This record gives sequence, structure tokens and C-alpha cells, in this order.
Amino acid sequence: MRYFFMVPPMMVIVAFRKGLKTLWQEMKKKPYEWLLWSTVGFGLFYAPLCFAAAYGPGWLIAATWQITIISGSLLAPFFYETVQTARGPLKLRGHIPTRGLAMSSFILLGVAFIQFEHAARISAADAVLCIFPVMLASFAYPLGNRKMMAAVSHRLDAYQRVLGMTIASLPFWIVLSLYGAAVIGPPSLGQIIQTGWVAIFSGVIATVMFFAATDMVKGNMQKLCAVEATQSSEVLFAIIGEMIVLSAPLPSPLSWLGISFVVIGMLLHSFLSRPKKEQNNETIHV
Repeated sequence: MRYFFMVPPMMVIVAFRKGLKTLWQEMKKKPYEWLLWSTVGFGLFYAPLCFAAAYGPGWLIAATWQITIISGSLLAPFFYETVQTARGPLKLRGHIPTRGLAMSSFILLGVAFIQFEHAARISAADAVLCIFPVMLASFAYPLGNRKMMAAVSHRLDAYQRVLGMTIASLPFWIVLSLYGAAVIGPPSLGQIIQTGWVAIFSGVIATVMFFAATDMVKGNMQKLCAVEATQSSEVLFAIIGEMIVLSAPLPSPLSWLGISFVVIGMLLHSFLSRPKKEQNNETIHV
């Protein structure tokens, strides 16, 4: 339902920005590519997360989702980076950013510290049914996003790409909806209202902002991985939200250590991804 609810507001936004015609033209050029990578990027991202939510608590899903920081780095060899040469832009196969990967591992270690004290609260079977779908989603989301960025190049903005991928993923959601209606029945009013809020805040606002950030650094795997690493901050906001809304107790000393690791890791990611002065003045001769 989240993706069904995303279509109307995104249509209004893109229409207001006069981008519907350009989006439709782009989707007609490569319909199968849109269908494939939108299903991967949105379908195989969100459906496994919903499946995992039936078997594990939110804290485990949020912690496991941070694997996407590593997943995005490991996908680098499947894409090309744009390098400025004396003859103009040159596309080279991407390489795994080892420094960024080290910083991502630093963040994951911090997340592990945060969640360590909760690990005994869930059975091994539920942990497996929760963790492996989230791992699948952690690869599918950056893969689908990057493939569509490469397919449309600079011809579409983040708003158009989010709307296009949402529309192209609808066949997948229709099939799942029909299955859910046949097995469980229609959703309740509460589910519809809650999903509507999720569609606005997570689907429209958060997804567009994230896609806009990745658009700004596409072609540079180091910076792209740094942007993807910012997703680790969701663990911090989850902790703060639980304390304010649910009156949860203050984190333990081990959790505070993990929080410091996450913050330091994100800062180091930003530091390593900043352009070096000598790189700005240097031209590669090929």
C-alpha cells in the first residue's frame, strides 16, 4: 500500500515541476529496464523488510539494515566511474573503495555494540527469518537505485526517478496485494492510515531526498558510499524516538560506545569523500 499511496502525491509534484512528459518518454525508451530495476530497487527492498518485520523486532531490522553500507561498496565493480581526462570524460569500471569500506565496517561495529544487549531476546529461528530477508534488501536497494541512475543518466531528476520507479514497480505490488487479499483479507482502517503516513514521510520525503543526494555524487563511488553510509543514523534517531515517544530508558554504556562509533564513522566517511585540492588541479592523461 505504501507504493500505491506514493503515486498520487508524486504525480502532483512531478506535474508541478513539468516533468511528466520527459519521464514518460524515458520510460517508453527502456520499459523492461524500468520494470526490472524498479522491481529490484523497490520490490526486493521493501517486501523482504515487511516479511522480516513479522519475525523480528524493529531494533534487529534497523541494525541488520546497516549491512547496506557494506553492500553498496561491494557493488562498485558492477558500475562505471566517470574520470576527467585530457580527451574529456572517460568511464572506468568502479573499484571497491577500501577506505570507505573500512569506515563502513567501523559504523557496523558501532551498530553491533548498540544492539548487543538486546540479542538474547529473540530465538535463533526468528533471527534467521529476520536477518536474511533484510540482507537481501540491503543489496537490492542500492543495486536498483544505481542501475536506474545509470539508465537515465542526467535526463531525469530525483522526483521523476522516484515516480518512475514507483509506477514501474506497481505490477509487483499488485501481485502481492492480490495474494495478501486472498490469504489474509483486506487491510484494516488503522493499517491504511498508518501506511499513508509511511508513504508520505518515508516514501515521498525520505526517498526523494536520498535519491537527490545519490544523484549529486553519481559517478564517484567513494562519495556515493559516503552518502549511503548516512543511513546508519537511523539507529540513532530510533533510539531518540523511543526515549521521547515510548519513554524508553537511557542507553547503556555499551550502547553509548556504539553510538560514538556510528557518529565517528560517518564523520570519517565525510572527511574521506571530500575532494582533495591536489585532485582538483590534476588532469589524468590517457
